[in-house]
Amino acid sequence: MRLGLMASLAWQDYRNDAWLSACSVLALVAVIAPLLVLFGLKFGLVGSLTERLENDPATREIIPLGGGRFSSAFIEQLGEREDVAFALPRTRQIAATAQVGTLTLEMLPTASNDPLLSGLPMPKGLDQIVLSHTAAEKLAARPGDGLEISFARQVAGRIEAQRTRVQVLAVLPLEAFARDGLFADLSLLEAAEDYRDGRAVAALGWDGDAPGEQRIYPAFRLYARGLADVEPLRKFFTGQNLLVSTQASAIAQVQSLSRNLSIVFWVIAGLALAGAFAAIFAGALAAVARKRRELSVLRLLGFSTAGLLLFVVMQALYSAGFAAVLSAGLYGVAETALNTLFVQVPGEYASHLLARHYGLALVAVMGVSAVAAACGGWRVARIQASEGIRDV
Repeated sequence: MRLGLMASLAWQDYRNDAWLSACSVLALVAVIAPLLVLFGLKFGLVGSLTERLENDPATREIIPLGGGRFSSAFIEQLGEREDVAFALPRTRQIAATAQVGTLTLEMLPTASNDPLLSGLPMPKGLDQIVLSHTAAEKLAARPGDGLEISFARQVAGRIEAQRTRVQVLAVLPLEAFARDGLFADLSLLEAAEDYRDGRAVAALGWDGDAPGEQRIYPAFRLYARGLADVEPLRKFFTGQNLLVSTQASAIAQVQSLSRNLSIVFWVIAGLALAGAFAAIFAGALAAVARKRRELSVLRLLGFSTAGLLLFVVMQALYSAGFAAVLSAGLYGVAETALNTLFVQVPGEYASHLLARHYGLALVAVMGVSAVAAACGGWRVARIQASEGIRDV
């Protein structure tokens, strides 16, 4: 009851000093609004860059360089690592091509969880493929169409070829894969490699020598689970004496930008909050001196030192609350303007804040205001009830 009464008295007095109250609110807005804009720019720019990297599977791809010798068991072990999202063997690049009319297509193996085929039907067996966007355009092919692909080889100076018919399950978006290619089950790539090596492919009825007991792969397709996993995977392969190509440098640049912007923001925020603390502290000192008579009357009426201090703190909290709301509104206008001016890619932001950021800003402003007002208003402890008696 006493708390509610003190809050009500503080509010009535706050309203009576409307001009002074407005000045204290605007002083806080001058600190809070620029900080929100600054943090919004940091979070928006870095968040957009990070999201762009995360949404681009090529950023998380680990590409082995040079000719390697990898068993299927080794690649399966890679796929079981917690920091690996996808791992699949690749056949020799020179053998991983297919001819469709006059167009030569690069062949890539795929399987479930392939980041490039996310959301698309997964080809299985020897008669299903997914075409790249450029290849589909050149072949005028659409999902559901059938294509005849051929594999050529040279034997004793003469050219031989075998053909098989496949169905187009889907077409990749251009941004996913910009070259002429097709994605198929690993068995189709192994069949093409076996045929070109002179081995038999029983599933397709192609004659040749008996296949070997164990297949060795020269490379693999591998994607890290997240951006933070790329560099540890690079170090892992370096420790295995395997040279790989990654986008670790691009990821490191974005992370460095985030760190540097964070340092700049917290330095500016620290200075601004220190200034706000000093202003609120001085305002509380001035308020106690200016309202000494009123506070002494409250002391005469039985209010304790804690109650009088609460009176000063509540008024500071009123100013902080109004300043936070007004600053959020001004930031909303600035955010809309900045995003309209500088963002050209849908879904990205030049400036952006989440609900939790507004909540954190509100808590920080209220906390700093309460502490500063409490420190500055502690002089109410010196106010005696006798001062109120003299003024009656």
